[in-house]
This record gives sequence, structure tokens and C-alpha cells, in this order.
Amino acid sequence: MEKAIGNIFIDFWDVLKQTFIKWNEIDPFRQSAIVAFYAIFSLPALLFIIIFVAGYFWGEDAIEGKISEEIAGMIGSEAANIIEVMVAGAAEQEDSQLMFYIGLAIVLFTSTTVFYHLQKSLNRVWGIEAQPEKAWLKYLIDRVFSFGMVLSIGFLMLISLVVTSLLTAFGNWLQEYVPDVLMVIFHILNILISLAVITTLFALMFKVLPDAKIKWKSVWIGSFVTAILFEIGKYALSLYFGETDPASAYGGAGAIVLILLWVSYVCLILFFGAEFTLQYAKKFGHGVKLKEGAKWVGIQKE
Repeated sequence: MEKAIGNIFIDFWDVLKQTFIKWNEIDPFRQSAIVAFYAIFSLPALLFIIIFVAGYFWGEDAIEGKISEEIAGMIGSEAANIIEVMVAGAAEQEDSQLMFYIGLAIVLFTSTTVFYHLQKSLNRVWGIEAQPEKAWLKYLIDRVFSFGMVLSIGFLMLISLVVTSLLTAFGNWLQEYVPDVLMVIFHILNILISLAVITTLFALMFKVLPDAKIKWKSVWIGSFVTAILFEIGKYALSLYFGETDPASAYGGAGAIVLILLWVSYVCLILFFGAEFTLQYAKKFGHGVKLKEGAKWVGIQKE
């Protein structure tokens, strides 16, 4: 039994080492910067759709408040205010019906851009190149999947908000009748719910976006590891941004710089998690198959 457990830890350590080697080879800082660049343009439309979808069931003000609270906690209130202004700009309706539909098309297109380019980066991380016979059809399908990711985020945020709100309300009522130690349990439950939502989001990214077929077992393990790293990184970044002001030298553009930095850091973690998922699947024999029209290239070809 002890030997079996020891072998598991050895195999897990081997996966981590191989993950770091391969992750370092794909130039993760450059890939993260690319996604962060497109995220700036996609963010207003992306958040607008998320607020619209989740807000339909829970109320747009509640969803917008939740998002602002999360952003302010991670990168500061100034950046949160800038994002609110950007989202408000994306939500403005045109008087003309024609301009309304044009604006809607632009919102739908820009909201999926960051996931479209995230797919390209994930393909590079996994050493995959898509060469479909009908490139235009592949492009449209990728955009549809990207929009599906946007909707998924909206529904995941809705579920998270509903469950945490119910737990908070129940906890406030229960606080009058139970010891404080039980309230710690509710706090832990909130953390676990957040971790479950993030894990599910990463799982959807790893399963849907790359041009490869990977088993759910590998996806869930890799997504859980990525979610833990994300929560640790989020906490570390909130402390860092709280103690220092890395964007102070950029004046009025400082909030935008903070957003770029935060997205870049998150992408570094995401790409490490994606590489871990691939190496885990290879190590434990779960296998990764290519989708139609894709091939192995670069560092993962071996």
C-alpha cells in the first residue's frame, strides 16, 4: 500500500517536471501577452453578454455588482470602475434598428475574439496545428464554440451567485443559533463552490477549445490542479496589487495596464494547467487524439 502511494507521488512529480519543461518551451509569456491584448478588446462585450445572460434570471444589477466586487478585490477599484465604463459603452443602444443589429453583431464578434485566440494558444501549448479542408467553416465553428464559452461563463456565474447567496442568507439566519465554529464551515463551503465553478470553467476550455479529443478523467484532474493554482495566484496577485502599484508610472492608462498584467498572469497559470493536463493524459495512458484536420507539430510531436 505504502509502495503504491509512493509510486503515485513519484509519477505525479514526473508529470509536474515534464509539464514545467514543456510549458517553458512554448514561450508562455509571449502567448499570455497575445491573449491579454485581445482580452482588452473583448472584455466589454464579453462582460456585457455575461451580465445579460445571468442577469436575465438573477437581475443585471446583482450580477454587475458581483463582477465589480470580484474585479475590485483582485486588481483594485480603479480598474473595476474602468471596466464598468467599458461595459456601459458596449451596452449603449443605437436609435436606428440597422445600427442596433450592426452593434449587436460587433458585440457578438468581439466577445468571442479572446476565446478564439485562446484556442490558438492552447493548440500551440499542446503542439497542435489545425489544417482543415474548409478553413472558413472551421473559423465559423470555432466562433460558435467561443460564443458557447461566453454563455457557459454566464450560467456558471449565475449558479455560483445563487448558491453562495442562499448559503449566505442561511448562514446569517443560523448565526444566531449555532457556535462560530460552524460559520467557518459555511466559509469553507463558499470557497469550495468557487473552486468547483473555476474547475468547471477550465474543464470546458480544455475539452472544447483545443483541436484534440481528451478524456474527461484527464480533463477534470488537470482542471482541478489549474483551479487550485489559479486561486493561489489570485490571492498572491491581490496581495501584490494591494501593497504596490505597478501601473503608477502609466498615469491615466494605469488601470488598463493592471488589466493586461492580470490577464497575462492568469494565462500563464492557464497554459501551465493545460500542459499539465496533456502530460497527465500521456503519463497515465488516457491518451489524446486529434480532431479531424489537425496534426501534431513542434515540441509535442515527439
